[in-house]
Amino acid sequence: MIVAFWGYFLFQGVLDPLGGINSLWPLFGISNQLLAAIALCVCTTVLIKMEKSRYALITLAPLVWDVCATMTASFQKIWSPIPALGFLAHARYLADQIAAGAIPAGQVLQTQQLIFNDRLDALVTFIFAVLVAVILIESGRNWWLFASGRKRVELCEAPVELSRLTA
Repeated sequence: MIVAFWGYFLFQGVLDPLGGINSLWPLFGISNQLLAAIALCVCTTVLIKMEKSRYALITLAPLVWDVCATMTASFQKIWSPIPALGFLAHARYLADQIAAGAIPAGQVLQTQQLIFNDRLDALVTFIFAVLVAVILIESGRNWWLFASGRKRVELCEAPVELSRLTA
């Protein structure tokens, strides 16, 4: 399903009157940084579970910076009233242009496609941000439970098996 959605975005990029890069690039940047936040959450969890909490600051400091910067950017890309910055403001601006008759009749369909793309980008950005917030909250809850001793750390690594090449 995820691959189908990304395939749809690629296909939509072909149809985008301004070129697909205008729709995909902001999502790529946001999704890339939110993926980094998830990876840092996993690394922090591994450190805590391995009872190496004293090293957790090595992953927590970049996590805090990444989340602050990326969530701020996500918020701005969705809700900024500046049409050049915010997805929804740009969609509203284009809709107002259509309503005012400022868009030539031959370009109305293309403009409606841009409005749809902006709204879809806003929705996807919002979903990404919500999912990362859920992961952060759940990670923080687990970190607290591990640190306070309320949750037992269970490690389930496979035993080491030496390769024949190293023998």
